[in-house]
Amino acid sequence: MRWTFAFLLATLAAAPAAAGPHGSGSMPTGAGPSLPAPAAGWVAVPDPQPPRRASYVLPRERGDTRDAELVVFFFGEGNGGSAEANVARWKTLFEPPSGRSIDDVTSVKTREQGKQRVTIVDISGTYLYRARPVDSSIEPERRPGHRMIAAAVEGPGGPYFVRLVGPARTVARHQKAFDAWLARLR
Repeated sequence: MRWTFAFLLATLAAAPAAAGPHGSGSMPTGAGPSLPAPAAGWVAVPDPQPPRRASYVLPRERGDTRDAELVVFFFGEGNGGSAEANVARWKTLFEPPSGRSIDDVTSVKTREQGKQRVTIVDISGTYLYRARPVDSSIEPERRPGHRMIAAAVEGPGGPYFVRLVGPARTVARHQKAFDAWLARLR
């Protein structure tokens, strides 16, 4: 299993690199949002399955045990729920440290980005990972020390949803490139 994963990562790493340190242009995606090219170092996961529009592996920070994952979801125009409903759902994916509430470890900001309203959520704590996040019949894998920056992008052709999740230090390492990428999302 370990060899298979290493082979997959090596294969992905051999894929053509993205342009420039912050990418340029956009990635064709068919119907739905136009995605900016990924930042340098992000490894595109080939052929994401709907509702995933794109998926990237963001390399781990030294000392972290896993990489971060960036996924763009698109459920079709007008589908996927409101920003508020998604914020509430994203909060259920984390458990706060002892003695704190989920609201203590969550920040929510909203901004206008062209014709889009972008709601950004930043949550830290123990990530309750499930391969199928909405399937509550599956016991989650507890991943302490994780962080998620997620965005609901509402506007023409949307909404679409972006989720960056991984070890807190790895997410912090990629935050500047992620913020720049999200600002170019159309």
